[in-house]
Amino acid sequence: MLIRTTTVSRPAVDGQLAALAGQQIICSEFTYRRGMEVFGEGEEAEYVYQIVSGTIRTYKMLCDGRRQINSFHLADDMFGLENGIIHRFTAEAVTQAKVRITSRSSLLDTIAQREPGQASLLNLVTRNLQHAENHMLLLGRKTALDKLAAFLLEMDERLAHPNVMSLPMNRRDIADYLGLTLETVSRAFSILRDDKMLRFDGQTQRQLVLLDREALVQLDA
Repeated sequence: MLIRTTTVSRPAVDGQLAALAGQQIICSEFTYRRGMEVFGEGEEAEYVYQIVSGTIRTYKMLCDGRRQINSFHLADDMFGLENGIIHRFTAEAVTQAKVRITSRSSLLDTIAQREPGQASLLNLVTRNLQHAENHMLLLGRKTALDKLAAFLLEMDERLAHPNVMSLPMNRRDIADYLGLTLETVSRAFSILRDDKMLRFDGQTQRQLVLLDREALVQLDA
């Protein structure tokens, strides 16, 4: 299911993981190919994960067979830290992703002994709650244009406002994140393009330039 990419028992730790545990934590690095499962819904939450590169999606399959993506995790993001003993979502690689893996129990023990780690854990939990609230509000928006505008602004901020935005996810992923059909997402992209709010850069239509962020903000308001 995965390729181990290093034999080093203690690769360099940085970002959110370093803020939580300093350099005291032991972790390993693995690479997941695109489409590979990292963990499944209902599996024991034995490990915590930090993305070094690539993108991971977490999702739940609904009773009617639809997939609801709840989050896209980008470089430096941590995921899989549950408040129970099992995973509530399935995690899967959107692109090839290099991921640091550490023991959940070891991480929590280390955090308990470090005041900076406790504050960082609170910040991490708060950010995750804010994302969940924002996603709930996004799903409740009335139109597909509102939802797509909010998504593009979210990605623009998370990618640090690039001149050319390179989306790692495809339109099916975006549709399952926004609670829309693939066709509706494609139409919404076309409307934003025709209204000169964005243009595509390249043939794949995953690279785009936001031409009018203010107009997108108005749709998102």
